[in-house]
Amino acid sequence: MTIASRRAWATIDLNALRKNLSWVRSLCPDSRIYPIIKSNAYGHGVAQAAAALKDSHTNIAGFGVATVEEALQLRKLEADLPILLLNGFVTDEELQECLRLDIEPVIHATYQMESIERVLADDVLGHKRKFWVKYNTGMNRLGMNREDSRQSFLRLKGIPGTELVLMSHFACADDPDNAAFTAITEKQLAALIQLRGELVSKSHSDIECSLAASAGILQWPNSHLDYVRPGVMLYGSSPMANANGEDLGLQPVMTLSSRLISIRDLKAGDAIGYSATYVCDRDTRVGTVSIGYGDGYPRAAENGTPVLLKTANGLTRTRLIGRVSMDMITIDLTGIDGVAIDDEVVLWGEGLCADEVAKYCSTIAYELFCKVTPRVEFNYINE
Repeated sequence: MTIASRRAWATIDLNALRKNLSWVRSLCPDSRIYPIIKSNAYGHGVAQAAAALKDSHTNIAGFGVATVEEALQLRKLEADLPILLLNGFVTDEELQECLRLDIEPVIHATYQMESIERVLADDVLGHKRKFWVKYNTGMNRLGMNREDSRQSFLRLKGIPGTELVLMSHFACADDPDNAAFTAITEKQLAALIQLRGELVSKSHSDIECSLAASAGILQWPNSHLDYVRPGVMLYGSSPMANANGEDLGLQPVMTLSSRLISIRDLKAGDAIGYSATYVCDRDTRVGTVSIGYGDGYPRAAENGTPVLLKTANGLTRTRLIGRVSMDMITIDLTGIDGVAIDDEVVLWGEGLCADEVAKYCSTIAYELFCKVTPRVEFNYINE
């Protein structure tokens, strides 16, 4: 039975999160793991996700976030583990906060090197520091070219007490069946390995490297290197173009649910919802469900987008009919026995992979997770 006061809710299974992390470990037994919990742990709740990941049976080396604000928030929650700041810092003040709080910023531009030299010249306390130097091997988003990466790494290497990681990020690792994408991915990996070899020769020391995020972890074992950065796969979704999370052995962490609040019978030819985007081709029983884009269910969801209906008779897969509105969607109940007001409707999660739903919305599961709004009640299980 659902709780009457709830109109839409997300159930977050923290055991599933832990099991997905364990799967990362099995794929990368020799790499250290920095779980990525940016954007509120991909919409799942950063405080709960961080606690569950840290307290799992799988050892992690730190956490990764995108922004300075996220790093500061996480440091208040997590006092011990390192925090990787993927977008790096912009100002001297942000760098000083990173040094003070043991946050490890990515160095992706030469202006950051100037900031480092200014700040470290005044760092009389000698803060512990670790930087991740980002080499742009082909993503062309953040990162320095080869020569700037090489020079920046060697300049930082010359500063006593500085720990370094050479990193990059795949652009096309999500589709290994695409020959052009495979060529790009192999070229990126080769470029990083080549630069690492040169830096080892120049510095006469080992160089730690990081390249693989979720797609690399799953499909490119040669890219695992010293550190891996699992993101969306932790939450049960696939980073791959032609496979969903279930295909890859991942468990859904978020199950988004709502309830049936109206049942009506329409005739063939009747239209449903705004702009009459669905016209009944037969006599149709229609259910109205109390969720919409105001809750984060995508307005772009097409007619036919799958949902699961839980009735007294069991679980039935059915479909969206009619345009998504702010507070409601309409679904096809034709031919389903035992339907009643207040029956639960699952929009994605256990039994219905978010990756599949995302395809009907011309998006990816990452966006579905991140757009769930505060109007949805979050319920954490297996804490």
